[in-house]
Amino acid sequence: MIAQAVAKAKALAPREVIVADGGSQDGTAAIAQAAGATVVSAPRGRAVQQNAGARAATGNVLLFLHADTFLVPEAATQIETALANSQVGCGAFRQTIEAAGRTYRLLERGNAWRVSYRGLPYGDQGIFVRRELFDAAGGFPELKLMEDVFLMRRLRQQSWPVLLPGPLYVSARRWQRRGVVRQTLRNWSLLTAVRLGVHPDRVARFYA
Repeated sequence: MIAQAVAKAKALAPREVIVADGGSQDGTAAIAQAAGATVVSAPRGRAVQQNAGARAATGNVLLFLHADTFLVPEAATQIETALANSQVGCGAFRQTIEAAGRTYRLLERGNAWRVSYRGLPYGDQGIFVRRELFDAAGGFPELKLMEDVFLMRRLRQQSWPVLLPGPLYVSARRWQRRGVVRQTLRNWSLLTAVRLGVHPDRVARFYA
């Protein structure tokens, strides 16, 4: 999976592709490096790893992609065009979930609505952000869960995220494993718990 993820990221013609490895023991780091990525090591945890990748990056725009997602090459031009407007500081992409069925199409629409009307893209929607804005926000809060939500809450105070057409393709694996309705209700329940004051690290124990 990682070699394919690196190859598809390189198709965007970025300045660099960085893989943040959280101590994997399956050869991920070596495979990513052989595929042409710069590999950085970090303690395990999505927020910690993404922050490590951001620190290693040399560009002035950061794009965070999960390993089970990929963007079409045209997305690079979409980002460039969006950021030509100095008022735009961050954004994400419309998803295409890699599975057939009306339920998945409704899920895609709901996720797009969340970005447009609540300013809250999730990490699996390909968050991009100007480096200075990311740094000013303090990067991803180093939580065990919902680091993307908490980062976007900070960013949207400075710049409302734009939704670009992409598409960003995302694996349907987690929805297929638990079922779309069950997974969605589970996510909503965890978000509600956090809104009610439960710390995300505590909520993370129920997500695993």
